[in-house]
Amino acid sequence: MQRPFKILGVQQIAVGAPDKGRLRKLWVDTLGLTPKSVFVSEKENVDEDILEIGHGVHAVEVDIMQPIDPAKKPKVDDPALNHIGLWVDDLKAAVEYLTAQGMRFTPGGIRKGAAGHDVCFIHPKGNEEFPLCGEGVLIELIQAPEDVRKALA
Repeated sequence: MQRPFKILGVQQIAVGAPDKGRLRKLWVDTLGLTPKSVFVSEKENVDEDILEIGHGVHAVEVDIMQPIDPAKKPKVDDPALNHIGLWVDDLKAAVEYLTAQGMRFTPGGIRKGAAGHDVCFIHPKGNEEFPLCGEGVLIELIQAPEDVRKALA
């Protein structure tokens, strides 16, 4: 079966720490990334600042995150490189195809992400039922909006 979707590029890199203040000092104060927005979710146990490198459809987010409650899961600060996000031209087709291939996804399915795009996550670890996985890396698949699809296709 031919793959019915295409990965278009990197959308984000997410980095976590117990205190995002130190991350902000590195990524904003020292490296000069531009703060874009803030996202807080009790359900996802995350308080994150969304930063940006570049402009327009070629921009890449760097999300710096800290847990709301360090004792709860998910642990957005462990590992420190929490996940990478990839633009996908057809998220629904990608999830259907990858599931049929045996890819394990995290619970929650396709849903709205912090930046307002539909997202889902490839689990970092496989299991008996779904042996394909991110091989130790949490991978976020993000539905690319029309302007990104046109620019990166």
